[in-house]
Amino acid sequence: MANLTIQTSTAPTAVGAYSQGVQVGATLYVSGQLGLDPESGLLRPNFLAQANQAFENIESILRAAEFTLDDVVKFTIFMTDLTYFDELNKHMDRLFASNSYPARSAVQVSRLPKDGLIEVDAIAAR
Repeated sequence: MANLTIQTSTAPTAVGAYSQGVQVGATLYVSGQLGLDPESGLLRPNFLAQANQAFENIESILRAAEFTLDDVVKFTIFMTDLTYFDELNKHMDRLFASNSYPARSAVQVSRLPKDGLIEVDAIAAR
């Protein structure tokens, strides 16, 4: 089965040696997305703005591969401060109004690339 590399200009370019996404059959693996504005390449100013942007970046990559948030089966979320956990949950409630949530892990890490406050990766499947 061939791998299909997903790249889109509507999400930030990779900050390292990786693809924005890789599709293998009916499964899409989306690389970790920071709260980087795709046009300026700069981080949004606070946790909620970075979280919003990270999920927008994920959605852009999903769209480029003709997937949607409804196809996401798992998120892994890295945060530098778990005191934002309630804000994260409220944000995800807005994203998934149907309460049909994907699986998720959320962990605190000491540091993220570019000193981001949150990084989100995703696995989507049809």
